[in-house]
Amino acid sequence: MLSARIKELRLSRNMNQVQLAKELNVTKQTVSNWENDNIQPSVNVLIKIADYFGVTTDYMLGRSSARTIDAEGLTDRQIAHIRFIIEDILSD
Repeated sequence: MLSARIKELRLSRNMNQVQLAKELNVTKQTVSNWENDNIQPSVNVLIKIADYFGVTTDYMLGRSSARTIDAEGLTDRQIAHIRFIIEDILSD
């Protein structure tokens, strides 16, 4: 599950493995190995990946399917607007 989530999140940002590796300060080969389920990131790196993509480690590990949006710093009105947009998208 972790390997698929890393790849899914990377692709959702239209990033290649080199770009993600640079963001996480690892090699492209390391990202490739994660995505091919050859190795697992350390706990510290897993947290760094989750933080980078704005998801929980439970989501990364497949323990939850809920994705989150970081609304820190937004006003209540801005958060309400985002909720409205999400509800509108889900109603299609």
